[in-house]
Amino acid sequence: MEKLIITAAICGAEVLKEHNPAVPYTIEELVREAKSAYDAGASIIHLHVRWDDGTPTQDKGRFKEAIDAIKKEIPDIIIQPSTGGAVGMTDDERLQPTELKPEMATLDCGTLNFGGDEIFINTENTIKYFGKRMIELGIKPEIEVFDKSMIDMALRLHKRGFIQSPMHFDFVMGVNGGITGELRDFVFLRESIPADATYTVAGIGRFEFPLAVAAIIDGGHVRVGFEDNVYLSKGVLAKSNGELVEKVVRLAKEFGREIATPAEAREILGLAPLS
Repeated sequence: MEKLIITAAICGAEVLKEHNPAVPYTIEELVREAKSAYDAGASIIHLHVRWDDGTPTQDKGRFKEAIDAIKKEIPDIIIQPSTGGAVGMTDDERLQPTELKPEMATLDCGTLNFGGDEIFINTENTIKYFGKRMIELGIKPEIEVFDKSMIDMALRLHKRGFIQSPMHFDFVMGVNGGITGELRDFVFLRESIPADATYTVAGIGRFEFPLAVAAIIDGGHVRVGFEDNVYLSKGVLAKSNGELVEKVVRLAKEFGREIATPAEAREILGLAPLS
């Protein structure tokens, strides 16, 4: 079985210090949390950025500042900027970090009701635009799916040349408005992707660790972090992203999965090795 790639989604665009005081906003805090996750076993940092007051932004300059600072501390880490941004941002605003030509970036493949009046909009034309941009810039997309229909969209656009093989999916499960985090639904998504595709599972809230176990056993990969869940166990706040990664490492050892280094993750995902 392949080694386990652990992605740490260290801050997201919605979670606040009010939810957990360790949620990072500043560049220094982002570096601290990225380092804690890397030291614990993460090989990918899924990155959103904020202004110092916690306001989410897709500003290219802020991303560059964060990426440079993280890379200075952790040269071999894979940094995967989000192109999801926050609800209400324009396509071009969301795409700003791709101008920095990261190894990977996220590609959301459908529209979702986030609750209340918030709608996370990804039209077919938006997805095609993002996919084409990533191909032009040599960026591997992580295909974010919040429901089965988003896998179907990705497969249709793959046939039309907007997403290249081998595809890498992230099953985001348990979000309000999306598919639940039940094992039944994990199996449904897992059986819906091509045989040559890889996948990561991001369980939201209480689904984080049960779905991590499912992915570990199945041979998939795992995402954890403050973006998805701020608790180490019921009622116990995690002190860092590293604590969440450490728990996945312990679970992986119980089931005999070794942890991938960044170099091994690059090989598994078909990324170019660092020069």
